Amino acid sequence: MRWMHAALTLALAAGLAACTTIERPAAPVEGGACNADPAQPFVGKSASAAEQARTASGARTMRLIRPGQAVTMDYRPDRLNVELDASDNIAKLSCG
Repeated sequence: MRWMHAALTLALAAGLAACTTIERPAAPVEGGACNADPAQPFVGKSASAAEQARTASGARTMRLIRPGQAVTMDYRPDRLNVELDASDNIAKLSCG
């Protein structure tokens, strides 16, 4: 009877272990972290100033977002989001 109890305990422990989640650390940022504040003077300027805005923010990457364009919801601390208006001017700058 004891061996059945031990086997049941082991089976339950194995089942619970299968239900646990493993937290993975965030991938290290290989470039600089984005800070949109220093890039705000570029709001209202032409899309051609987007690279200057990226440099000012310290971001490693950037994505241009046009009106109505679908974008992924992934968050990247090293990316500057440059939202453009219908006239291709910078309407909003944010990190992520």
